[in-house]
Amino acid sequence: STDMPCKLWLVLSVWLLLPTSEAGRQMPKLSDKKLCADSECSNPILIARALQDYYPGDCRFIPIRQGQLIYVYAMLKDRGNLFWAGSVQDSYYGQQEARIGHFPSSVVEETHPLMPASTEVKTTKWDFYCY
Repeated sequence: STDMPCKLWLVLSVWLLLPTSEAGRQMPKLSDKKLCADSECSNPILIARALQDYYPGDCRFIPIRQGQLIYVYAMLKDRGNLFWAGSVQDSYYGQQEARIGHFPSSVVEETHPLMPASTEVKTTKWDFYCY
């Protein structure tokens, strides 16, 4: 039938148009729980300064340059507080799109405590989803 090559071509075309990056897919969870200032994790816990550059291994993480300030919104709980979630505050407003992502807590130092991380929140698949 002449219908088969058309269907095959359509499937191949759609497959070629799919993104080859990590964007738009579920990534493994880094933790089942996180500590936040509130139940929505919408208020920053603290401000930290990057001690060194950090280049992320995948899209769950954010790149950090030494000296940058980071607003920390959550501390992942399960693995000894190894990863935090936050956004980089660039020195020039609007230079970098604000995006919340994870980073190792070992690459930053706390500079300004803002609110206690006293609310335990369960993580969801959206905490580790790559856009």
